[in-house]
Amino acid sequence: MRQTDKSQQLFDRARQYLPGGVNSPVRAYRAVGGTPPFISRGQGSKIYDADGNRYIDYVCSWGPLIHGHAHPQIIEAIIHAAQNGTSFGAPTEPEVTLAEMVNKAMPSIEMVRFVNSGTEAAMSAIRLARAFTGRDHIIKFAGCYHGHSDGLLAKAGSGVATFGIPNSPGVPAGYTQATHTLPYNDLKAVEQAFQLYPDMIAAIIIEPVAANMGVVCPEPGFLEGLRKVTTDNGSLLIFDEVITGFRLAYGGAQSVFKIRPDLTCLGKIIGGGLPVGAYGGSREIMQHLAPEGPVYQAGTLSGNPLAMAAGIAALRLLQESGIYEQLDQHSALLEQGILASAARHGIKIQIARAASLLTIFFNKIAVTDYNSAQRSDTALFARFFNRLLEAGIYWPPSQFETAFVSLAHTDEDILHTIDAMDRAFASL
Repeated sequence: MRQTDKSQQLFDRARQYLPGGVNSPVRAYRAVGGTPPFISRGQGSKIYDADGNRYIDYVCSWGPLIHGHAHPQIIEAIIHAAQNGTSFGAPTEPEVTLAEMVNKAMPSIEMVRFVNSGTEAAMSAIRLARAFTGRDHIIKFAGCYHGHSDGLLAKAGSGVATFGIPNSPGVPAGYTQATHTLPYNDLKAVEQAFQLYPDMIAAIIIEPVAANMGVVCPEPGFLEGLRKVTTDNGSLLIFDEVITGFRLAYGGAQSVFKIRPDLTCLGKIIGGGLPVGAYGGSREIMQHLAPEGPVYQAGTLSGNPLAMAAGIAALRLLQESGIYEQLDQHSALLEQGILASAARHGIKIQIARAASLLTIFFNKIAVTDYNSAQRSDTALFARFFNRLLEAGIYWPPSQFETAFVSLAHTDEDILHTIDAMDRAFASL
């Protein structure tokens, strides 16, 4: 039986001083119930909580830890950087080195601006797109998350291209009225939006593989259609690769689908586990940013030397031969094991996988967009999740989050996980 006394004590303390006891909502376990384990340390594929419980980790800090926890080379890079100082608010060589590495991996990014989070990257990329095109309107897709900036906290309304409705209190309606939220994988809706609002749409922003309603892959021709409609209408195509960047492949989703976006948002892996974000694109667009152009964006900790050092180390490790093949093999093994186990126990699930991103949907229909994802049985998922947690498997605590396989996961980890899931399915 898993011990939870210390985590419960910490959670009780936390709720006195932190809203919900957490600093990011999903950590509170509201969707699955119970007390969230308070993590004390991580090593490789494992994390350990305050009560001494050990878990095989498939959250991986929500994606950045593609090398697992406390990788020696990344830790060494951080320590070396910290010994020289933690922040300068001035240019440093590692910023240039990481920018060069990003450019070589993703040629669409001729110039890049480092920031401190994916939210900041998406917010700034949209500001830049509006300035470059001289237009105000943005298209996003239901179920795709681009951070919590006011202008992007919009949900779909009725009609093909309804003005955005804020789905968080505190966001003035005016902030989202130029945001159109359309169904993912619905190219016809996008084309109709451009017909309804000619010469008004600055950009489309999209996760090329959706990962914030669970994993939802683009249907054949969808991304290609977005590239064509934006080009034909003088709009920009923004790929939010905060999750997919350096995860699907070294060159990100844009290299997998062979599509060149106008702007790209990055984060997660390029910080090696430290806070980071970035956005970049062609020289022509990026030179509209201050100090070269009129579009203002700044940040005291942007290009922080610790994050740059960790990111450089993480990307260098990803350049080693066979890295992505290993990730795919372990992810495929996990996927096949889960499907076989669920079928054996008569549990209806859908698995969506893109390289080392994976979601188990407790759903009887294929998930292609936000509406179909919402038809999943969240109560059944919660029971499944808690069975896994008791068995020492740290799975994302929401039906609509993505699991991550890391390079630290071994064959033994994967097989142990499949066995735990088999027992969890049997108990359902």
